[in-house]
Amino acid sequence: QVQLVESGGGWVQAGGSLRLSCAASRSRISYMGWYRQAPGEQREVVARISSSGSTNYADSVKGRFTISRDNAKNTVYLQMNSLKPENTAVYYCHGFRDYDNYWGQGTQVTVSS
Repeated sequence: QVQLVESGGGWVQAGGSLRLSCAASRSRISYMGWYRQAPGEQREVVARISSSGSTNYADSVKGRFTISRDNAKNTVYLQMNSLKPENTAVYYCHGFRDYDNYWGQGTQVTVSS
């Protein structure tokens, strides 16, 4: 079992920045990533990063969001810049290890116009 604990969500005005963190309880997680779910919408991928550092992003966040990870701390980060109201959602940390998927409890991000 792997526990994922997110932090760093909150409220920010449009154009502002937030940094999300997600600490995993175990190491050797192949892929880590961030997903989000807005009210009435399906959960969607925001960004993912492999254990070697390869990344991919949703088109809507490219150039504004940056995902990174510290393998020594079993932690993944999401730096979100130039935030827009449409980025408002609950953001979930995801981890994939030994063919199992793990999710954090979610952290609310609210961007006001």
